[in-house]
Amino acid sequence: MEESSHSTEDFRVFSLSIELITLIYGLFMVVWAFSISIIAESSSLTSLVPAFIGCPLILIGFITMFKPTLRKALMHIAVLIGILAFLGGLDFFRGMFNNYYAGLSKLMLLITGFVYVYFCVQSFLFVRRQKKSNPN
Repeated sequence: MEESSHSTEDFRVFSLSIELITLIYGLFMVVWAFSISIIAESSSLTSLVPAFIGCPLILIGFITMFKPTLRKALMHIAVLIGILAFLGGLDFFRGMFNNYYAGLSKLMLLITGFVYVYFCVQSFLFVRRQKKSNPN
């Protein structure tokens, strides 16, 4: 099996590939950012931080689906973006009751960033195990 090709035994979460999860997570972040900005009637750019995190994930998700030779490098970049989302969400504990919508966005970043990074790490471990069991 070639390293850059997709196999029938790719890592899946709820029948979704990690590339599709990346795309969906990015879309969720963009929709969340604009929804919260509209609901909170915020004119601040900070309410769009999830969109700034989500846009590169959407791009990475699309590229990895159509250009699997770049998958390894791009998914490593995607997990770094997920770690940034998680770390940004840690700010929730500093001022969780100052602004309801900002706190909600930070909590969303904390939880979804953690889950996304967990899925990425599980995907990396799955690939590593596949390589060990199939050394050709």
